[in-house]
Amino acid sequence: MKIENMKTKEASQELAKLIEIVAILRSAEGCEWDRAQTPESLIPYLLEEAYEVVESINEKNPQKIKDELGDLLLHIVFQATIGNENESFHLKDSIKNINSKLIRRHPHVFGDTKVNGVADIRKNWEEIKLKEGRESLLEGLPKSFPPLLLARRIQERAAEVGFDWDDINDVWNKIHEETEELAEAVNSNNINEIENEFGDLLFSMVNLSRFLKINPDLALKRTINKFTKRFRFIEEYLKNQNQNFKDLTLAELDKIWDKAKHLEK
Repeated sequence: MKIENMKTKEASQELAKLIEIVAILRSAEGCEWDRAQTPESLIPYLLEEAYEVVESINEKNPQKIKDELGDLLLHIVFQATIGNENESFHLKDSIKNINSKLIRRHPHVFGDTKVNGVADIRKNWEEIKLKEGRESLLEGLPKSFPPLLLARRIQERAAEVGFDWDDINDVWNKIHEETEELAEAVNSNNINEIENEFGDLLFSMVNLSRFLKINPDLALKRTINKFTKRFRFIEEYLKNQNQNFKDLTLAELDKIWDKAKHLEK
């Protein structure tokens, strides 16, 4: 199977140009800031660019996605350039590795394996990963993942081998159970137990998001944005009235909050 077109060739040419530009920036005749960077110093910028890609996708903004992917690609090339300088690896090695991995993990496309739907494909993917030397299905998940994302990925991997609830009602029951256990921990005033049970409840809520096919991180971000917008409305409202938060009761503040909610409809 071979797919080739003019845009693919142009992309290869532009990638080669980017590699050359980064190499120049890292050279003695290049940029002092770029030369001073290390793999570790670039981590905050790499994470920032990755999150900006995610944000642009969530916003369904193709122009922004295009731009942010370019910024992220810069950091991939930057890291690989430093690796080449240290004679530890070259970008071609990273590309070769991912090419081999994709072919190996898609035997139904590049081999003779027969599958019956997405479930079979995901099951084969995880089984192949174990054959590659992993001792656990949960290996390979970055410890630096945001907790909500890490919880979701752990649950997905467990589900792929059948360790999962059969029905969403089971998830609801688990949430009710964890809520009761959290209440008991709060009543006992045991901070360690409270933290443990709170974590269990959050984990169960992430499980519910998986059954509902929604992104828990995105859902929380939307709520944060909603709260921020309404809170700023209250701030602006009080400012226009020459009032402060301390001048009003919670009930009075709730009425202003309700005005903010009404304006969103």
